[in-house]
Amino acid sequence: MTMFTRRAVTASSVALLAGCASGGGSGTGVGGGATAATPAPRAAIGAFGIDLASRDMNVKPGDDFFQHMNGGWFANNTIPDDRTTWGTNAILQEKAERDVRTLIEEAALAGGAPGSNTQKIADYYNAYLNQNAIDARGLEPLQPVLTEIAALRTHEQVMRLISRPEVGISTPIDMGVTLDEGNPDRYITGITHGGLGLPEREYYRKTDGVFPEQRAQYTATIAQMFELIGQSGGAAKAQRILAFETRIAELHWPIAERRERERTYNLKTRAQVTALAPRYPWAARFDASGLGNAQEFVVAELSAIGPLANLCMATPVSTWRDYITWHYVRGYANVLPRAIDDANFAFYGRALNGQPQQRERWKRAIASVNGTLGEAVGELYVRRHFSAEAKAQVLALVENMRRAYGERIDAVAWMSAETKVAAREKLASFRPKIGYPDHWKDYSGFDVRAGDAFGNAERFAKWTNDFDLGRLSRPTDRDEWFMPPHTVNAYYNPVFNEIVFPAGYLQPPLFDPNADPACNYGGVGGVIGHEMGHGFDDQGAKSDARGVLRDWWHADDVQRFQALTQRLVAQYNEFEPLPDLNVNGQLTLGENIGDCGGLQVALHAYRLSLNGQEAPVLDGTTGVQRFYMSRAQCRRELRRDQSLRNQVMTDPHSPARYRVNGPARNMDAWYEAFNVQPGDALYLPPADRVTIW
Repeated sequence: MTMFTRRAVTASSVALLAGCASGGGSGTGVGGGATAATPAPRAAIGAFGIDLASRDMNVKPGDDFFQHMNGGWFANNTIPDDRTTWGTNAILQEKAERDVRTLIEEAALAGGAPGSNTQKIADYYNAYLNQNAIDARGLEPLQPVLTEIAALRTHEQVMRLISRPEVGISTPIDMGVTLDEGNPDRYITGITHGGLGLPEREYYRKTDGVFPEQRAQYTATIAQMFELIGQSGGAAKAQRILAFETRIAELHWPIAERRERERTYNLKTRAQVTALAPRYPWAARFDASGLGNAQEFVVAELSAIGPLANLCMATPVSTWRDYITWHYVRGYANVLPRAIDDANFAFYGRALNGQPQQRERWKRAIASVNGTLGEAVGELYVRRHFSAEAKAQVLALVENMRRAYGERIDAVAWMSAETKVAAREKLASFRPKIGYPDHWKDYSGFDVRAGDAFGNAERFAKWTNDFDLGRLSRPTDRDEWFMPPHTVNAYYNPVFNEIVFPAGYLQPPLFDPNADPACNYGGVGGVIGHEMGHGFDDQGAKSDARGVLRDWWHADDVQRFQALTQRLVAQYNEFEPLPDLNVNGQLTLGENIGDCGGLQVALHAYRLSLNGQEAPVLDGTTGVQRFYMSRAQCRRELRRDQSLRNQVMTDPHSPARYRVNGPARNMDAWYEAFNVQPGDALYLPPADRVTIW
């Protein structure tokens, strides 16, 4: 549900994918036609894939389609105390957690050969789960690094320490191995800014609303953490840390500007990087990071890196000791004694995101296993929850979406014939990855030890770093996945020009082989169109069919495209999820293009799937109505206000309400399907509706 852009490839962080509906609206989907002897399987939701009882019939579709379709559900549901959101995605995530828990517990009971993935999963999970054993170890796991921090006396020593993977902190200048957007066949070292403990630079700058209080809560948490690890003077240290991070934040680029891929791709030699701030100990930093031989780098926020490097050198080493200590401890809080873990949650969970209570330990253990041994767990998951037939069905749906997208490209009036040829080439080159990787990650070098939760986390950081450094000497792996197969998410990677749909994502209501085809096209079809659309949004369109970041559009096409997209920016800027906070239309532009264009393409593909036949009327609903209803049902979400504020300020995705209402009000078919008229709150005159694809 997002575009994978340049990032440290360290991570592998974000089947049940069922079939494509390509028949003439039989109401059975493409799971297979029923015979007289075999009744058609029923949809998982309602009679045909839509929960009609969840509607709020007191709200007109044209006033708030999101509320109209989900208001009944909202009235009967609350957000669980251990979550910040509750809706379709969260419910699917809960299901995936339960499924994975069963698999892990079975693996633990069955045992496995020493060093096998099964044994690693069981040992890692059980060690993380055992809070009593973690409490019994106390602060002992921290002591070696805390002793090193206390001994720091020079800036070069500081830079060497913060470069070590097991220290595990983000710093004012971050480095990591990443894909080279200018040459998709190789990896390269990326340099970007970081180093903040609050979500984004505006949290340090804003003087109104909740922000001063959150900064006060932040410093109180820092002071408390120093007390918990037995260090005095926590209040003064917290103020120094906040002041340092505020200076860092002032040098950060605004978050919307960081989306501009051509601005954040600055290929530099080692000498050119060093020249950005000659006093900064670059050689020591590269050497300690394992990058001693690296000669080329991609610098992201170029104008910020030199000033940040100078700030690093101007900051007293005593402040650095405090800063590193705080971030080191909080980074490992989940595998440290309960008091530290609780203090960390009290700020980052409760104060910052409004989450009343910590998630159960087993759920957090699942999340940690997914973040470390994700593909090993995923291999077990797909054996039980995914089929080759389902994968083939989804691939067929993707190809129908590809056909529809091509026809949409051919039909747009604003793009020249010359650019359409290149766009068609890019569309033809899209590579779909469905369900799970063709080759599983090798975890043989990751040393997992029973009963050592802290050590496992530390060793994973080192193993991952070594793995990434090894990438620099080999070509890119285009078969790699950046999410485990059981993840409830999807992404587009512009460098590989690929759309990726993990097995865990495509379940009812997003996809149901027994649902009416309109429901599947409005659900997963819209998501497939969204991810394809990232290849042609304001940032993804900057890469060509091979994934190379370059200009391939005619200049006049770029101007016309930008004129259209700025109209979309203006529309979304008007949405006000909280009384004092509007959506940032520029920050969310790429995702909004994906939503609006993807839904247009999905509707086109649905109509193609009917093969000229009329869709049936089911419970008084037409096929087009069910298409839009499915979209609204799939985006169903309740969110706490604090979490909503953080989303608006930091997330390139618009809040769920506007991911439903925003695309719908720009589509003529929605007006016709629901009789939306002038005077309705969402009504836009035809001339104001934005159609990009």
